[in-house]
This record gives sequence, structure tokens and C-alpha cells, in this order.
Amino acid sequence: MNNSTTPLPKAVIWLGYGGIIPFVAFTLALFLDPLRSSIWRDSVLSYGSIILSFVGALHWAFAMLAPDLNELTQKQRYAWSVIPALAGWFALLIPPFMAGLLLGVFFILHLDQDRRLNKLNVLPQWYLPLRVSLTVVATLSVLIAGLTAP
Repeated sequence: MNNSTTPLPKAVIWLGYGGIIPFVAFTLALFLDPLRSSIWRDSVLSYGSIILSFVGALHWAFAMLAPDLNELTQKQRYAWSVIPALAGWFALLIPPFMAGLLLGVFFILHLDQDRRLNKLNVLPQWYLPLRVSLTVVATLSVLIAGLTAP
């Protein structure tokens, strides 16, 4: 991997932006279907936990595939890769308000980790702008879901 100028693959566009559809749909459903708002809130938060785990795992792949990473950075990427999954799992065990905050904070922390890795020129140029837009939607969704908790 390198910070090449390869174009954003169409599959990544479809899958990345398609992946935010549940965030948007479940968040809208919170307000459009108030009788089942707890179901929609829990849907946003559980989906957020799963997606946080997924984006964390990307750093495991980066650590494996980026040949120019020094040993310390590689170990840090491996270590970081499991932290979002643990945070997401813990979010499923705590009250919704706290879960929304925890997930929101960890989506932002993960974006910061992506930025750090991007500085090492191991990511394609399209990766960070994509992650920023997806992270904004995911973060807003989990925060809104958490704030709707009684």
C-alpha cells in the first residue's frame, strides 16, 4: 500500500456509502416511528458497534500489508485494531445514552488513528476523505440515538 493516486474504486463507493444507509434510516425512524423508538435507537447503537469493530479491524490489515511500517508502528496498528471492537462490545452492555457517547467518541478517535496512519503514506489518497464523510454520519447517528434515550 502507498499513498497513491489510484481512483476511488466503485465498489468502495457503493459499499462505503451503502454502509451508512442503516445509520440514516434507523436514525430517521427514531423520529418517524416514535412508538418503536427504542427499537430504532438500539438498532443504531448495535449497528454502530458492529461498524466500529469493522473499521478497527482495517488497521490490522494495514499493519500486515504496509511493508514500510517500522516494527513499533506495526505493533501499534495491531494493538489499536482490537480496541474499537472492545469499545463497541462494551457499548452494547451499558445504558443507551452512555453507549451513544462512547461510540461517538471512538468513531472520532478512530478517525484520528486513520489520520496518523495516513501521515505515513500507507493509505490510498481517497481513503481519508471517504472515512471523514462516513465517520461524520456514523458519529452523528450514534450521538442522536444516545440522546433520545429516556
